[in-house]
Amino acid sequence: MTVISVGVTSVPEPAPEVRGLPVPPAEPRRAARMVVLGDSTAVGLGDPLPRRGGWRGVGPLVAAALGVGEEGYLNLSFTGARMKCVRIDQLPAALAHRPDVAVLVAGMNDTLRPDFDPDRIAEDLTEIVRAFAAVGTTVLPVRFHDHSKVFRLPQSLKRALSARVVELNDAIDQVVEAEGIACLDLDALPGAYDLTAWSVDRLHPSELGHRMLARGFTSLLAEAGFAVPEPVGLTCSGGVEPSTAGHLGWLVAKGVPWLWRRGREFLPYAAVIMWRSFRGHAG
Repeated sequence: MTVISVGVTSVPEPAPEVRGLPVPPAEPRRAARMVVLGDSTAVGLGDPLPRRGGWRGVGPLVAAALGVGEEGYLNLSFTGARMKCVRIDQLPAALAHRPDVAVLVAGMNDTLRPDFDPDRIAEDLTEIVRAFAAVGTTVLPVRFHDHSKVFRLPQSLKRALSARVVELNDAIDQVVEAEGIACLDLDALPGAYDLTAWSVDRLHPSELGHRMLARGFTSLLAEAGFAVPEPVGLTCSGGVEPSTAGHLGWLVAKGVPWLWRRGREFLPYAAVIMWRSFRGHAG
């Protein structure tokens, strides 16, 4: 029951049903237009379509759950994107699409770069969120899990990556709180650390992992008042289970070169973490 303060006296406000007929609940809002922004996870890597039809992933799964048609769906993400890429390269086209809903998965690539700057990430994310708010779009970013629990690394590198993820999440949390928006917490997502939720590269979600992401996003959208006429199921269907040969082919053609590039950039930072750890033990 709502309480109205009058001077120093609190007077209970009559409930709506006392004044007349009960107030019916508001109808859920139907999303007609949706946009996806971010990196390779947003592209859909890890959830291949049959007959080499590209990637599906979290975006189409969310769109299907919301009932967003093909003409209303737009995915602007690309592999390797950082938060700055989203702001500069993806945001203008996203705003022109006038979406009801925007899903954003970006930030992990930033943690692997030598110029990692959580303050800059927070500034970029703030600009993205405010730009969407100005056109009435509900935007949902993510805060990240500890990827070192999935992607096996030496302890020193694991500590280095975990420390960066903490800094990244602190920056995201700062923006989410300041702007008053919802955020999908991947660390708290049920099953996030189960290996079945990850593709062979351990860098991208499997079909199941993408379904888990889509279910998390649609749950937040339902809480925000959007209709979810076709809830996301966790039973895999419509995608392709990559073969062992496909796994090896991806690792040789894409995975190893990617790890080599990112590793060379990340190792100087990891070396500092290792040195600090060594000095701490020596002391």
